[in-house]
Amino acid sequence: MTAWVPDAHQAVLAAAKDMARKGLVEGTAGNISARREDGTVVATPSAVDYEAMVLGDLVVVDADGTVLDAADGRSPTSELHLHLACYRAFEDIGSVIHSHPVWATMFAVSHQPVPACIDEFTMYVGGDVRCSQYAPSGSEAMGDAAVTALKDRGAALLANHGIVTVGPSPAKALHIVALVERSAQIAWGARALGGPVPIPDEVNANFAGVYQIMRTLP
Repeated sequence: MTAWVPDAHQAVLAAAKDMARKGLVEGTAGNISARREDGTVVATPSAVDYEAMVLGDLVVVDADGTVLDAADGRSPTSELHLHLACYRAFEDIGSVIHSHPVWATMFAVSHQPVPACIDEFTMYVGGDVRCSQYAPSGSEAMGDAAVTALKDRGAALLANHGIVTVGPSPAKALHIVALVERSAQIAWGARALGGPVPIPDEVNANFAGVYQIMRTLP
């Protein structure tokens, strides 16, 4: 059964403002979307500041990206290919978020995964946060690369760009963004103390099983 988000417009707008408030994005960068019951997608528009954004600014597209509803002068996020690629690949997700948090993006720029070295991290994300193969921003290739890196995960790093997260709702996908960002900062700091000590494989394997159950919970 395909996942979708009730009150998708409200959920996307609330998460967008929360993302900006938490400092997980700057200016008009980053983007959020949610799938509706009829399979259409509500997405944040291009080049609109999150503080000023209102419900009427959000754009509705179909599964192929054709704009169905938009205010005059509004267009969907330039990263629409990324969002639609995720929805096509994962029927169990209701929301996609792309952002540029500083610490996680440092890992993306260095093409290094954020390690699952904090207890219970895997329960919420699925394991190490992999880095995708590089592809230009806004391209279909970036969407394809992200889907590959997201297999069995709630987050992936976008090489030289930022992060993408998926979840049952915008709020849950945003929680993953914040968790990965905090974990990236901790892992970076742990390197100064000699490097993170890995969690036993069997523990992360058990947490990964829990993640697969939690992945679709509202």
